[in-house]
Amino acid sequence: MKCFKKIGIILGALLLSAGVEVCQAADASQLKVAVVNVQQVLQQSPRVATLSKKLEGQFKDRQTSINAQQKSLQDELDTFKKEEPTMNQKTRDDTQKKIAADRADLMKKVVEYQQDLQKEQNKIMQGILGDLNSIVSTIAKAQGYTLVLDSQAVIFAADGNDISKDVAKQFNAKTA
Repeated sequence: MKCFKKIGIILGALLLSAGVEVCQAADASQLKVAVVNVQQVLQQSPRVATLSKKLEGQFKDRQTSINAQQKSLQDELDTFKKEEPTMNQKTRDDTQKKIAADRADLMKKVVEYQQDLQKEQNKIMQGILGDLNSIVSTIAKAQGYTLVLDSQAVIFAADGNDISKDVAKQFNAKTA
């Protein structure tokens, strides 16, 4: 869900920057402005929840494996600390080498896991951002808005200018 907050922030910034350009180009008397609460749309979206669960499921086995390996490494360290005073030098050195190798292997797996997870999150975010931008543009054109801003970047907006419900309805109607 944390990644979807990032999406809201990114989309808000994109809407705001696009809005500034439109404001500069449009006559202020003809400017019709709407707002959309992107973060709310994403947080309340069953579609986003489904995508999030799908992503969790996709990486659950790897996460479980990493957690088991972390526990195993911690158990090795605890055992080594207890038995170290009574170990001979060769056993101590061998055990330390094994722990170091296990730690390096675990770190490699964690880095690969994080990179793969980030790659999948980015792929999902791109799809969501594309859909949201398309939906906001379609609604804005249909309702005659010149500018649409993220409501979190706006101090005040009249209630009639909030298109969040329309955006959420169309966004959630699309298949994940």
